[in-house]
Amino acid sequence: MKKIFTYFGLVLSIVLMGVFTACTPKEIIDADAAGLGIKVFFPTKVVAGQPMTVSGTGFADVREVVFPNGVSVTNIEHVGNGMIRVTAPSGIAADGGKLIVRTSDDEAESKQDLTLGHTVVSGFSKQDGEEIGGGEQLTVYGTDLEFICRAELIDPDGNPLILEDEDFYRKGTSTVIITIPKKIFEGTWVGKLYTFDGQEIPLPELTYTPASDGGHWETQETVLWENDGGPAVSWSGTYRFAGEGHETGEEIYAFPADIWEKLKSETFYITVEATDPQIRVTTGWWSTTWTGGDFQPGNEKLTDNGDGTWTLEVNLSGDPIVDAMDVEHLLFTGDRYTPVKIFFKEDIWIDGGGHWEVVKTSLWKNEGAGAVSWNGTYRFSGEGHETGEEIYSFPADIWERLKSETFYITVEATDPQIRVTTGWWSTTWTGGDFQPGNEKLTDNGDGTWTLEVNLSGDPILDAMDVEHLLFTGDRYTPIEIFFQEEVWVGGDSGPKETVLWENPGAGAVSWNGTYRFAGEGHETGEEIYSFPADIWEQLKSETFYIMVEATDPQIRVTTGWWSTTWTGGDFQPGNEKLIDNGDGTWTLEVNLTGDPIVNSMDTEHLLFTGDRYTPVKIYFIK
Repeated sequence: MKKIFTYFGLVLSIVLMGVFTACTPKEIIDADAAGLGIKVFFPTKVVAGQPMTVSGTGFADVREVVFPNGVSVTNIEHVGNGMIRVTAPSGIAADGGKLIVRTSDDEAESKQDLTLGHTVVSGFSKQDGEEIGGGEQLTVYGTDLEFICRAELIDPDGNPLILEDEDFYRKGTSTVIITIPKKIFEGTWVGKLYTFDGQEIPLPELTYTPASDGGHWETQETVLWENDGGPAVSWSGTYRFAGEGHETGEEIYAFPADIWEKLKSETFYITVEATDPQIRVTTGWWSTTWTGGDFQPGNEKLTDNGDGTWTLEVNLSGDPIVDAMDVEHLLFTGDRYTPVKIFFKEDIWIDGGGHWEVVKTSLWKNEGAGAVSWNGTYRFSGEGHETGEEIYSFPADIWERLKSETFYITVEATDPQIRVTTGWWSTTWTGGDFQPGNEKLTDNGDGTWTLEVNLSGDPILDAMDVEHLLFTGDRYTPIEIFFQEEVWVGGDSGPKETVLWENPGAGAVSWNGTYRFAGEGHETGEEIYSFPADIWEQLKSETFYIMVEATDPQIRVTTGWWSTTWTGGDFQPGNEKLIDNGDGTWTLEVNLTGDPIVNSMDTEHLLFTGDRYTPVKIYFIK
């Protein structure tokens, strides 16, 4: 699965930050002349055994890093003159403190404190005794979960299966989502989580099952013989069969030797054309009859297929007929039927053709603002923190998620230089800018680039509520800010969304009549959209959904004449039919069946009105 968020994936970003700084002269620093100094280190909260990066000036001669509590590390990896990598040692002071770098004749102390973390798991989305399938997700809850570095499960062959932290999807530091591999050991067992500082945390004792992938069991036939025009059975000896090596010339067909042996020990089937068959399974010498009797309608082994044929299920295993078959052959006789075919059948699992799919949740789209050129245009705030300077204010819950989860910004550009900072330009995420060549900045190949952003643990978080969030830099125009994650779409499994109408750009509802819909054949020219006749009829009798963009919507479902309102009232937050999707949208579940509004719809249309929302789409889930 594609890496959606890796807490420690910012290392290379910091490697490159000294290269891609803004080009204003006062910000160009001669690293050698500046002397020894710490600019930034990451992460700022660590546990023993965790890789970390320290960036600054004069680092070429650094030979020692001292952690809070005087713990010294001399195993240092130098990355140019401005960066070193170290592994956090054990023994760091519980209350944290400053980080110190030393050369042979100098030392520098960080302005920022380093803090010590400790992973505590408080629960899981599945509990002991529950079942989980391959491809499903297990959510871990707790604190300081960023230090979980791998999970240990069991592969289908019973061997350890290690999932590295880059395969996890993290929501801040309090939630980790682990996708169970589709190929997993079937059974009940306990997996483990491991942290950088050596903790082993057991997972719940779950029953693991293979992935369904939206597939299904399908009965497949392997035909062994088909009638090429033989006559009906009327106590005749026509349908005599032998095994290869046992032919006498009397048989209608000789089965290959391996098939002949399977016919003696496994279940097979014979389908016959008949209305009222009487089937005897015996030897060609009529010496031994399977089960000692005949099969007629009413017998549990004889099934009426409802199309003029019947199928008899046969298993000769353990019956005396098996001892005589090699010499005396196998004969289907009786009365009032014609054999059609003999076959094996088995239930085969057919994969559902599932796939990983990126699901994108758009948070903001550019409505025409211009390019970035070291300006302050693209400043964002959270609701409750507005000053009037921002281009957009995110709902409070989204604002909090932006602080702790990975999100993305797509920009239109050829050679962008992107700085993620505050509206006061006081704190820059990672301390540097992003330009082509940085692993977090992806060229989409269509004239746009996408930057992967995760502010978690960065000093910018402390300033955002007051100083906002600003995207500045040079040579690009922001297009969209969004969340995205990859989910497994399992072929034909489960309900699917069928979109019936999407908003082409019409504005918000404020007790207006904009969002009026008709059915084909009932148009008056007032409607925003006319549904095909069959869909219109379904809307009258089946559950459908309308998604709206809103913070506090009031939705009325009525007619275009405002004469009849579904349920007689409006829908606002708190109503069980109106669901907050948590991304700035709400979904209303609608079923008009039996409501008086249905009687008026053909003439008076269907209107969504009310206040404080913009319809996004109307759709079925089936």
